[in-house]
Amino acid sequence: MNGMQIERTIAAVATPVGVGALGLVRVSGPRAQQVVQACTGRCLEPRRASLVRVRDARGEVLDECVATLFAAPASFTGEDVVELCCHGGALVVQLVLERLLACGASPAEPGEFSRRAFENGRMDLTQAEAVMDIISAGSELALRAAQHQLQGAISQPVQAAVDRLVEVAAHVEAYIDFPEEDISPHTQDRLVEVLVEVQAGLTRLLRTAEAGRLLREGVRTVIVGAPNAGKSSLLNCLLGYDRAIVSPTAGTTRDTVEEGTTLGGLRLRLVDTAGLHESADALEQSGMERTLRAWKGADLVLRVVDASRAPEELPEVETPVPSLLILNKCDLPEHAAWQGVAGIRFCCLTAQGLPELEQALGGLFLTQPQELDSPAAINTRHRYALQQALDFLAAAQAELAAGEAVELVAADLRSALEALGGITGRVDTEVILDKVFSSFCLGK
Repeated sequence: MNGMQIERTIAAVATPVGVGALGLVRVSGPRAQQVVQACTGRCLEPRRASLVRVRDARGEVLDECVATLFAAPASFTGEDVVELCCHGGALVVQLVLERLLACGASPAEPGEFSRRAFENGRMDLTQAEAVMDIISAGSELALRAAQHQLQGAISQPVQAAVDRLVEVAAHVEAYIDFPEEDISPHTQDRLVEVLVEVQAGLTRLLRTAEAGRLLREGVRTVIVGAPNAGKSSLLNCLLGYDRAIVSPTAGTTRDTVEEGTTLGGLRLRLVDTAGLHESADALEQSGMERTLRAWKGADLVLRVVDASRAPEELPEVETPVPSLLILNKCDLPEHAAWQGVAGIRFCCLTAQGLPELEQALGGLFLTQPQELDSPAAINTRHRYALQQALDFLAAAQAELAAGEAVELVAADLRSALEALGGITGRVDTEVILDKVFSSFCLGK
């Protein structure tokens, strides 16, 4: 969207492609009202739904719609926005859009409505990203996190850190630039104390990165075990339909099978794997190699055993991720070797043990400290910017402690502020000078 012209009035279909009861066409820009009036003949009142007829160039009715005007600046984009709620046929929605374009609107680029909302100060970058997270949320927990992010759960602590750093930077800048005014900065101990407090807050935010990844991508859950332990049956049970072939013949699964599902509020990326055992068959060996690779890349391992049979030795893979033992086929008499062994007793035929599995998943992933007052979590871009800011703050703190030149401290503070500004998309180091002049009686 480089070179985007905000003065353009844009239009686009805001509902998915296909047939439905309703379809929504959105228009935004300085001429939104004129464009809609040109094809409907109606002048709309703000925030009042009006029944209109969209007509083609010959005056023929294309569709009867409900039009709503959201006048600037109280709209999603901060501009005049008109939403036309049409009948949901793919053809009629496209014809309405084409008519709007013929009346002076331009086709919206991908993300341009949200981009304009950002440009017009209706949201920051973290909130714009939350819009897409809401749309793509694969679990209730991920949806809640995105909604809290949209409400400022990430931008607010970042802005709080920025405000505190601006205060420190303003004192340092004033000390550098106006020494004749006899403006004293905070004492060295107080400056270090503020930096330590800010670093602690940003570190708490940084710790949510892994939780954010799991919320957005899902928990990569690898199912491992010996042949005929019931791995594919467990996959099918958790999915609710037959995705993997189940057979009493050992070695049926030769490759990994991946599918997504939601369980206990978590999005899981389930990976069924080939059974692990001794085999001279080259194809089976290849499948087991893939199993071990998937195991090493897992976020969670479900170790499935046939609890009606004696334990079979499996290769061990060193990985820090959690593992749950699934004692499968609990509808059959349990082998003496498994009696008293802690694990989730499961039956794929009846889904017995499913509540216990959900509870275990919640204990592993949903009770982890989010380090936030709300269940929002940062993404990869945020993590990179936060780590940059923390590195600069650590350097500034070390320079203060060592009595280095305050010019070096000021440079690192500015860099930290720029990194934090990159998270919300509001990078403005001039705010430091504004703070200098507003906070100190410099005269002149």
